Amino acid sequence: MEVQYGDACLSLQQVYEWSRKFLIGVSSVTDSPRPGQAHRVVTPKTIAAVEAIVKENHRVTVHEIAAHLGMSHGSAHHIVHDVLQFPKMSARCVPRQLTAELKERRVVACQEL
Repeated sequence: MEVQYGDACLSLQQVYEWSRKFLIGVSSVTDSPRPGQAHRVVTPKTIAAVEAIVKENHRVTVHEIAAHLGMSHGSAHHIVHDVLQFPKMSARCVPRQLTAELKERRVVACQEL
């Protein structure tokens, strides 16, 4: 069979395993879920929760988000950077938000110059 089909041919061990499964009544050849398989935490609910946390506090870290929501650091990083596409910002790069009084002082100072 390998001469005829080449790399597309099943190994003898795989044929024996499928034969054994078909004899006991399993009709599907796909893998069944394993007990140790990772759970999916990237859901619309968690994405909305992460977005709310980031919008509430722009200086929150990925580690704090993960701890707050009880998810892994990698999942939180994936949601923040890949799904929501929030850029990585340093506190020095974020412009300071001015109050109305500070804005007025700047206007007056510019007009005096």
